[in-house]
Amino acid sequence: MKHISSGRRFALAAALAAALFAPAARAQEKPEGEAKPEAPKARVAVFRLSGSIQETPRDDVLNLGGESSTPLWSLIERLDKAAKDPAVKAVVVILEGARPGQAQTAEIRAAFERLKAAGKDVYGHADSIGGLGQYVLLSAATRVSAVPTADLWITGLYGEAPYIRSLLEKVGVRPDFLTCGDYKSAAEMFMRDGPSEQADAMQNWLLDGLYETMVARVAAGRKVDADRVKGWIDAGPHTAEKARELGILDAVEHRQELEAHLKKTYGDDVVLDRKYGKKEEPKLDASNPFGLFKFLGEVMAASKVDKGKPAVGVVYVDGPIVLDAQAGLAAFQDESAVGVKIRRALDDAANDDSVKAVVLRVDSPGGSALASEIILDATKRVKARKPLVVSMGDVAGSGGYYVACGADTVFADEATITGSIGVVSGKLATDALFDKVGVSFKSYRRGRNAGMLASNNVFTPAERVKMQEYMDEIYGEFKGHVVAIRGDRLKKPIDEIAGGRVYTGKQALDLGLVDRLGGFHDAVAFAAEAAKLTDYDVRAVPKPKSVIEELLDQSSGEDGRKGLVHAAGGSMLLEAAAPFLRTLDPARADAVRSALGRLELIRREGVIAMMPELGIGR
Repeated sequence: MKHISSGRRFALAAALAAALFAPAARAQEKPEGEAKPEAPKARVAVFRLSGSIQETPRDDVLNLGGESSTPLWSLIERLDKAAKDPAVKAVVVILEGARPGQAQTAEIRAAFERLKAAGKDVYGHADSIGGLGQYVLLSAATRVSAVPTADLWITGLYGEAPYIRSLLEKVGVRPDFLTCGDYKSAAEMFMRDGPSEQADAMQNWLLDGLYETMVARVAAGRKVDADRVKGWIDAGPHTAEKARELGILDAVEHRQELEAHLKKTYGDDVVLDRKYGKKEEPKLDASNPFGLFKFLGEVMAASKVDKGKPAVGVVYVDGPIVLDAQAGLAAFQDESAVGVKIRRALDDAANDDSVKAVVLRVDSPGGSALASEIILDATKRVKARKPLVVSMGDVAGSGGYYVACGADTVFADEATITGSIGVVSGKLATDALFDKVGVSFKSYRRGRNAGMLASNNVFTPAERVKMQEYMDEIYGEFKGHVVAIRGDRLKKPIDEIAGGRVYTGKQALDLGLVDRLGGFHDAVAFAAEAAKLTDYDVRAVPKPKSVIEELLDQSSGEDGRKGLVHAAGGSMLLEAAAPFLRTLDPARADAVRSALGRLELIRREGVIAMMPELGIGR
């Protein structure tokens, strides 16, 4: 047990006491004979979308991060609250650089439709529209506007995948990778200078499917036909005024002009609520000597979970799937889905009687085959006790599909990227690299295959056979799970569906890999209906940690992060160069960073179930 100082124990005790007694004290402060509250003023709820749209929620009681990111489910809950609130007359969504993925975009668009069904207009506004994906989001609004100097880069879909074989050869590194499946192209970036015929065909059917969906969504939002949308795209980019003439925009205006329009439409006294639906942040009373303790107590009390009400539990698989919380991917990935933690969360959800159904929200390109198996096994224990539904986000492929396939019902968006049933493994032989700088090694081994994954050389023919046999066994287990669980829902033999082939959600539905097209909100509603719930909470499992809990975890080292300096493969150099690379060419810098992350994951895990780097822009 870690030692906790007496000072910290006192502070925590005081905070807990404040959390317990503060509500009672506030209740006593109410004046007698309190007047009946006035009816709420008419308001327009204003939502700013900046930074990233997060999958995994955070506790935003004390938001020290500003508007740098927005949790998706929190955003949807606030939009739905506005739809049901009679005081809210309209909603304004200001796009400030956020680039949600297409499944996230569909989720937000669906919330717009619920607002419009409730008789409330949605106003979309931007200073600039930096891509087709951003316009797909705004096009679902009732009225779309941009500032007079705005650029509208709605020029289509563009993507590129990196191939670094020549780079590796120049520095004396020999890649040696094996795959299961002709379309399992995750290692082609290391082994080739361009895509294989199969990978090229797959990239094109994915782009065709995604483009078709995006065009259809714009057409539906703007109430025009698909050919007209394609004409807009092929004629782009556009100035704001030209876009208004073409019907891409409804108005060209600055924000103060939009505000004037809202006041003219809904009354001069309408309130523009820029924090609509957000939790009220505790306030620190600096004049009170115990104000800090009360403040900490309120922060912690606001984070408590009410288990008295039935709930649909949500467990997140967000980011590359890894076995444990080692720091090996810290330099390469912003988020990781830690298998042992997700197993614990699923077991907790299964054992919690207040959680009546579970939604597994998957937004992951895959990763560790072992961790994927651990998560799948935990989903079976949930399913044995209560309804289990999967909601796929932007990506749920390879290991991401592995963990998802065990549910009775799998939801995917039309534009979700999924499938990629296959595995990959290999290594980089670095002997020539070290020869160049005058470093030599003498190796020793006991056991015929002891040096199989050593970096001193490529696989021997015997090691290659052994490794392929091992991978084929894991691949067979993966396919076996899919066949056993999906059964006659599969529309083709498994070998015609698997082999590393990647699909859009719409294509996956046609093949029987998923059950329904729909979003996160749809999956939660479906799970609640399966559990016969009408009045329920939606609860993340485990609950998001408060700022105080995060600080305590980091100070004690319990969050599993040891710092970037421990990541293998020269990550310190990468991190030092990253700001310059991202300034020069952010998209390509992120692609290289992702490739290095895959290498590190293979080094750690041996065999991984991970999608190829598709490089499709948003």
